[in-house]
This record gives sequence, C-alpha cells and structure tokens, in this order.
Amino acid sequence: MKITVVDSHSAMKRVLTAPAAERPALLRSMLETVKEMYRHAPGEVDLVALHLQSSGFPLDRDEERCLAALEALAAADAWGRLRRALEGAASLLEAAAPELEFPDITFLLVLGDPGDPLFMETSLGVTGFGGISGQILVTLWPFPENLARLEATALHELHHNVRFGPGGVVWDPATVTVGEHVVSEGLADAFARQVVGDDLGRTRIGVPHLGDDAVFAKLASGFDVTGMHNFPAWVHGDAIAERLGVEPVGLPTGAGYAVGNRLADAYLAATGQTAAQAVHAPAADVIATALGRRG
Repeated sequence: MKITVVDSHSAMKRVLTAPAAERPALLRSMLETVKEMYRHAPGEVDLVALHLQSSGFPLDRDEERCLAALEALAAADAWGRLRRALEGAASLLEAAAPELEFPDITFLLVLGDPGDPLFMETSLGVTGFGGISGQILVTLWPFPENLARLEATALHELHHNVRFGPGGVVWDPATVTVGEHVVSEGLADAFARQVVGDDLGRTRIGVPHLGDDAVFAKLASGFDVTGMHNFPAWVHGDAIAERLGVEPVGLPTGAGYAVGNRLADAYLAATGQTAAQAVHAPAADVIATALGRRG
C-alpha cells in the first residue's frame, strides 16, 4: 500500500495569499488530487462548490485567521506526522491481514471554515471522508484537541478506506444499512485506539454518549434502515441532519460513533481479534455478536 500525503500546506498558502479572482482555480487544482473520491457521483462535480458546502476554508473572508491556522498546523508538523502515522498503520494492517488487497491512497488535509458554527462547534472542528477506496479527505481546524488527535483522525479514515476497498465490504448507497455505517465507525475508532490508545483514539463527537443506554437503544432500533441519505440523522445526529435537510430522528451529535464503539469493543472482546484483523468483519456479525445473538 503506497500512501501519498499531499503538500496542501503550500497549496493552501498559495490560495489564501492570491488575488481573490485567482483563488477558485488554485483551490480546484489542489482538490483535483482527490477528485476520484467523487467518481460515483452523477455528472460532473464542482470541486470548489463542494469544498465550500462541506465547511472547507472560505475564499472571500477570514484570510488572516486561516493563514494563522495554517502555520499552526505547520508548527505542529502536521504533514510529517500524518505521513508517518499512515505509513506505520498501513504496515500494521498488511501484517494483520496479509490475504487482503490494499489500495494505494492519496491523503489530503484541508483547513475548515472558522466562520461556520456547525463545523467549529457541533463537529468540533474536524470532519473526514475516507469511504471511497484510494482517497482520504480530512477537513480540520487546529484546536489543541484536534492537533493532539491528528494521527487518530487519519487512522480512522485509513481503516474506512481499507474496509471499503478492493475485495472488502461493498457500499451500495441505496441498500447500505445504518448498522453498517455504525459498525464501520466503531471499528475505525477501535483501530485508531489500537495504535494511539483510548484517550486520543476515539472520535470526539461520540465520546459524551458512550455510556448512554437510551441513545444505544434508539440507534439500535434503526440498524436495519437502508439508504445513505438516512445516515446524517441516524449516525451524525439531529443538528447535522438539519443542516443537510434531513428529517431528524431524535439523536445527539455523534450518536453513531458512540454506539459503534460499544459494538466494536464487544465484538473484538468476544472474538479475540484486533481492529486491524477485523477490518472486513461483516457488520451483521459484529452486531449479532455484540448483542449476544450468536448461537
């Protein structure tokens, strides 16, 4: 598995210091490095528009704030840390499951939008997209907590990339279940925790609800709900669902991550596997084992 971490520090600095009229083209050039993650989208994707809609850094305001954040990432050796963490974790996955086929991966780190309360407050300044084999995009604001968890964030997305990669779990947007998404989040967190420990390895938005049995029961009632369009409500929670125009179902932000961690922990404890070994574990098996339904 070859890992390429894009030098987005230089690319973003060029965007943020360029005349306003030149910024969209420069941003598009950077985003082209991961355009294949949208290969299943119908029609041509406007990469710049999608970046802005997804809480990526703005092109018409907050330049100084974003430049300062960019330098904070550089001072923290973000790109070097990402490269070392991803390469080490790739070797760990390959050793744990040598029979699997592993994709080559391009990783892109971008700044988020400091003027977007949903991103900065609800999502705690970090989102990731690693479910399309070969491409990973992380959008981040360098809060101290996010800098501390930089490796964990990357490893979480790496686990997704391998899980849904060649020969792995098939993700059909029309038929995939809430249970599959929740399990994948739990196993990805378990993998990050395997490498960096529990304190830093969990996705932050799920931590407040880890012990909430009512949240677990509510989400478990939706494990069989199908269709990717339902996931913001069931996995990410009401606030994010509302932003995306999806009907809320009464769940807090990060519910799917909290429940996924509990499912993954129970499954790994019962089977004696590591999260690296369980990268392709069927969601139905994880859920059945965690709920004590296996005979």
